[in-house]
Parts: sequence; structure tokens; C-alpha cells
Amino acid sequence: MKNLIGRTYENELLKRCYNSGRAEFVIISGRRRVGKTYLVNNLYEKEYAFSYVGGHHLTQKQQLQRFALVLKKYAKSPMSIELKNWFDAFDRLKEYLLSLRRRRIVVFFDEMPWIDSWKSDFVSALEYFWNSWGAQNDNLMFIASGSATSWLNDNIVENKGGLHARITRHIYLEPFTLKETEQYLVSKGIRWDRYQIVQAYMVFGGVPFYLSLLDGGISLAQNIDELFFSAKAQLRHEFDELYNALFSNSDKYISIVKALSQKKQGMVRNEILKMTGIQGSVLTKILKNLEKCSFITTFSQFGNTSRNTIYRLSDFYTLFYFKFVEENHSKDRKWWSNNLNLPSINAWQGFSFELICLLHTDQIKTKLGISGISTSVSAWKNATSQIDLVIDRADRTINVCEIKFSVNPYEITREYADRIRMRNANFVSATKTRKGIISTFVTTYGVKQGVNSSVVMSEVTMDDLFAE
Repeated sequence: MKNLIGRTYENELLKRCYNSGRAEFVIISGRRRVGKTYLVNNLYEKEYAFSYVGGHHLTQKQQLQRFALVLKKYAKSPMSIELKNWFDAFDRLKEYLLSLRRRRIVVFFDEMPWIDSWKSDFVSALEYFWNSWGAQNDNLMFIASGSATSWLNDNIVENKGGLHARITRHIYLEPFTLKETEQYLVSKGIRWDRYQIVQAYMVFGGVPFYLSLLDGGISLAQNIDELFFSAKAQLRHEFDELYNALFSNSDKYISIVKALSQKKQGMVRNEILKMTGIQGSVLTKILKNLEKCSFITTFSQFGNTSRNTIYRLSDFYTLFYFKFVEENHSKDRKWWSNNLNLPSINAWQGFSFELICLLHTDQIKTKLGISGISTSVSAWKNATSQIDLVIDRADRTINVCEIKFSVNPYEITREYADRIRMRNANFVSATKTRKGIISTFVTTYGVKQGVNSSVVMSEVTMDDLFAE
């Protein structure tokens, strides 16, 4: 077993399932490129009783032919295996598994959504296989994985038929945190400082596959040029493949994330409906699936109901693509390196750093010494003021957070300090809160000490975001 970066919790869950002494039906989901297959293979590749990977855009006949070849290999059968349908396929799989004498029989179906081709009887056959035999075999551990979250949710996790409530464990794999990203880059021999790692996170997020493409022998800017703007840029054409692989009716998903990419502070449901025309249960389903894949993140508005939930695009690759790649028709293969000082890039870095902070609120709370206190995280705005991060604490205190990305310690001017004081006063007046207000700054290198820095009551720096 290779040394995994992060994934401690997921590893523990899988090991617990392996040693449970009962039949297990485990689903592993998450966005494309996040490392689902790598996680399972790393633990069980040498123990598989059977493993099959679905083929993209194959017919049922083609899938069954591939399945038969894999089954023949595992069963060490000298005879060819002919399969008429998926019921036949699962019957033959059961016959083979019954011949094994193992304490634990691990079966892995990777990219399961791709197996269910048009007019396929795959789901019905899987239901029958599990209910008629699999669930009664305490030594069977059946693992299914796939990036197409909408298919997994509709057909397996939220199945209303034979698989209803049959899933014993659903593991969702998140992208790496900043700390895990740093550890991964170090394991590749890339020893950038944390400022550069934060900048890399703004482009690639914590997606292991994207990070694996980075070359430590060149600068971050050169890496971005190579991966997005060169003649054979590997990630320039990733976008369509990413969404098409994840979601059926991907055009609707793309229209929603594109709408969200245009609103820095996010949108409420009615705003998304107006911009996209998508409504009702379809909109609900798409938003739910996007959130489960870590493409969007939801935040409540301080003091308001869940109906005013804010949806923000939180997939860094998607944000970068819409901002700098989609409509960039330049032939400059070093476009990024040649435009690093554009105001639009500076503005994008500021916004992306805010998003990084919102996705690392656990680390912020640890730094503030409130990790053991019950909290709720939200945003707040009215006609005149806006706060991106509000941490409402059970000890009758609220951290009102200002987030700034800069290359040096952040210097607070008199005008800016006055604006912060007015904004905090406005927040207290508008929300009618009686809780204590702590003005908190989250910055890259801290706040420069000076006559106006007294407005800062607590600080969090970039290094604090790299905590475990």
C-alpha cells in the first residue's frame, strides 16, 4: 500500500467496512479527478476478488463483452464466457464468487454510471444480485464508485426500488485542503512557499489529478501557461469533458455554474432561476448534485431563513476557466506570464482568497481558539454594507471577518479603518444583535502595525489556513 496524502477519515471508514463481519455495499462518490479509484486501489487492489471498470459511451453489448473478458481472467477459465444481459452477467459473477474461499471477498465496480448504457437492464440486475444473494453473504464487500454523481444519487443512493436503503456506507471524497495540497506537492518534490501554494490552489483547487500535472522544475506561472495556454494545453479542454462525465443534461449544470461565476458574492435561488430559466425540482436536483460534487458551496445569510441560502461557485478550476480561458482567443502561449499584473488578475486573486478562507473555516476557528465552541458560519449584506464571513458563536460573540490577499503585511489606512467601524455599526444596527462583535482580519501576512491597526481585534494569517 502506497503512502496516501490525507484521506485518513475515508481510509478508516473503508477499513471498518472491511472488518465489519457483515455484507457491505459501499458507494464512493466525488467530483472527477479527486482520487476515488486511487483510494480504493491503494487499499484493496491486491485483494480484489473481482474488479470491473465501466467504459464510457459503450453499448450494453460492448459492456457485457468487456465484462465477460474480465470475469474470464479472474476465474482463470479456459472457456469463453457468453453473456446475454446483465442478469446473466451477475449470475455468472455469483457462480465465480461462490467458488472462492476467502474471509473477505472484495468486489469493485469502478465508473459504475458508465456501465448503465441506454436501454440497459444493469440497475435491475444489480438490485436482484444484491437482494437475492449479496446481502446474505457476510463475507462480501461490494464497492461501487463513479464521478457521475447525478446517476449515483438517482439510481443507487436514493433508489426507490430494490436498492432502497440497501447502501451500508456512502463515502464522499472531498478535494484536498491547503495542508494536504502542500503535503502532496512536497511528495512530488515541489517545494514552493505557501504564498505560491495558495496561488496554485486558486487555479487547481485541491484536485489531486490537476496537482499531479504540475512541474516543480518551472515556475507556477509557467505551469499555468503550459496547462492552459500552450499548443497542447492539457487542461484547456478539460471543462467539457469534466461536466459531461459528471452529469446528464450537462448543459443545464454548465448554465448554472456560469451564472454563479459572474456573481462574486453568490446568488440566492430566485436569482439563479431568473438568470438560467431553470426552476422547480430540476433546479433543486442540479443544485444538490453540484454541491455534492464540491462545485458549489452554500452559505446562509445571517439572521435569515434557509430560503435565502447563498449559492457560491467553489470549484477553482471552473472559476479560472470562465474568467481567463473560455473566451481567451489569444495565440500567446505565455499569456499568463505576460499578463500577471492585469487588474483583472489581481481582482480574481482577491476573490479566490476569500473563497479559500470560506472553505477553511475550521482552520480559522482553530486559530481563533473557538474550535470547541458551537458556531454557525454565514454571510451578511444590506443595501449599504457587506460582510463575507460571519462566525456566530454560542458564547454570545460574533467574529466579523474581513479577508484581504496581499503580497505584504496589509496596511490599514484611516479611511479604511473608518469604513470598517461604520460597517460593524451598521451590522449591529441592522441585525439588532446584542452579542459582542470582534473585528477579525484574515490576511496573507498579517496586518501592518500602525496608528489605524487598532480596528483589528483578532488576526488569522495564511499560515493558519494550513493547519490540519
